[in-house]
Amino acid sequence: MSGRALMIYGTVALLSLSAGVAGTLVVVRSGKVPFKLAAEVPTEASRDVSAPDMPGMGRTSPEASATKGIYISPARQQLIGVRTATVQVRPLDSTIRTVGTLAYDERRVTNINTKIAGWVDRVFVDYVGKAVRQGETLLSLYSPALVATQTEYLLALKAWEQQPYDERFPEPQAGARSLLSATRDRLELWDISEAQIKRLERTGKVEKTLTLQAPFDGVVLERNVFAGQYINPEMTIFKLADLSTIWVIGQVFEYEMGRVAVGQTVEIEFPYGQTSRTLHGKITFIYPEVDPQTRRVKLRAEFTNPGFEFKPETYVTLVISSAGGKALAVPREAVIDTGARRYAILARPNGYFEPRDVSLGEPVDDVYPVIEGLHEGDQVVTSALFLVDSETNLKAAMQAMSMGMPGMDMGEGGGGMKGEGVSDPAATGSAAPADERGHSQHTVRPDDEGAAAH
Repeated sequence: MSGRALMIYGTVALLSLSAGVAGTLVVVRSGKVPFKLAAEVPTEASRDVSAPDMPGMGRTSPEASATKGIYISPARQQLIGVRTATVQVRPLDSTIRTVGTLAYDERRVTNINTKIAGWVDRVFVDYVGKAVRQGETLLSLYSPALVATQTEYLLALKAWEQQPYDERFPEPQAGARSLLSATRDRLELWDISEAQIKRLERTGKVEKTLTLQAPFDGVVLERNVFAGQYINPEMTIFKLADLSTIWVIGQVFEYEMGRVAVGQTVEIEFPYGQTSRTLHGKITFIYPEVDPQTRRVKLRAEFTNPGFEFKPETYVTLVISSAGGKALAVPREAVIDTGARRYAILARPNGYFEPRDVSLGEPVDDVYPVIEGLHEGDQVVTSALFLVDSETNLKAAMQAMSMGMPGMDMGEGGGGMKGEGVSDPAATGSAAPADERGHSQHTVRPDDEGAAAH
């Protein structure tokens, strides 16, 4: 081969070598290395406890995350106001407070009717709401049938008294006795009192009017009669209510029904200062249906009302207390309820927090009974709960994301971001990994670029 050809081949080889070196420098400087040059050894900066642009995010190895949860620094905890409470056994005595309404005792409401037709002569109870006493006159009624019956009674009484007794002819005396008994029964069926009949017998004078009297102490709820009005037995002329006993109608939710029973003692409080004392009553009836609009169950309690002091339709507070024994309980503010699940944030030692699924009973006042998921003595977060929850969810998501992102140092377990979730090899005593030939690998640094080029 001639000298000219050798010179040409040498020049081409030199140019190819120069192009390869230049390309290698460009790739190294850009950071896109297509093959693993060396295992990166963490520097002092990568061993920092927390990333400077993410306050409160501490160094968490994969093993620590699995056993201790997510770390939040004390400064971060103080900033968001974290407080905790202890899960412990406590009494589950509960109190239900609900709005009640006073109502008439329906068993003590009476309609007043006459059993004979006639004209109203005079009305003595002439307005609604008037209090009446037992035996007090309500009205006087003129009835032609009543006058005729009184006359028949006097004639039968006179015939009975004047009829001589003769054993040979007993029929006349028996007839007089039968007539006297029939007319007396008729007067009694028309609600003529025994005193009025005695007075008729004593005076022998027919009374023109019949008086109706109140059957018990109460108040007038309705008045449907006026002087001069013609009335018949089908008409309700008065409606009276006995207020010596009064009802309280209240409502409780479906889940509270297990703490309510017939015969249970309740307290009645008046919100507007009608009385300074607390009254006591008993639950006498629980209605059988649930209100489809409010999902509540009505119940009825009753208490005495001496002097008719308390008025129907008054609002009161019904206080129902029940004893529930003792059980392990967690504060209500420590529970996050998503609808599909319930969980609490468990406070671990040294600033670690862990979400914990829990199974709970129905709430009792300000606590939940614990069925499973927590143990006595556990510390749970009770304030800044959603901030702690979002912090733990964010860090867990970032750790999961870092496992599939290039340029993120995973450590041996791939547990976190570079400088945050990496275990320190110097601290654990591990050495830098070796290549296949047994030589120790090293990290390519900016000051080594020149050496690599040569």
